[in-house]
Amino acid sequence: MPKYNTIDEYIDAQSQPQAERLQELRNAILKAVPDAIETFNYGVPAFSFVQNGKRDQQIMIGAFKNHVGIYPHPTTIVEFEKELSEFNQGKGSIQFPLDQSIPMKLIVKMVKYRKKLIQSESKK
Repeated sequence: MPKYNTIDEYIDAQSQPQAERLQELRNAILKAVPDAIETFNYGVPAFSFVQNGKRDQQIMIGAFKNHVGIYPHPTTIVEFEKELSEFNQGKGSIQFPLDQSIPMKLIVKMVKYRKKLIQSESKK
């Protein structure tokens, strides 16, 4: 797997429409949390909501042959289960087919929800 230094490099290395979809996800994440810290985790773009945040304090995105994925954490998927029911999911991931629009307003809501959870957990 290639090693990328920036999320721009990762996105630019992808085919279309994957690159366009990743940029849409990135824009939605940064719209929801403008101070998110761009990094990498498991070789894919990640957005940390706290300085030096670990996996549970991040949302990740990735490109695949037939979809792009977002990894918002299982608690977020459970919270938005109804709205996400039409999309394939894994334990902590949601897959958006390349031939369908990504529900950006929902992505923004999910990211804000996850950030709020992370903030409340860090105050404990």
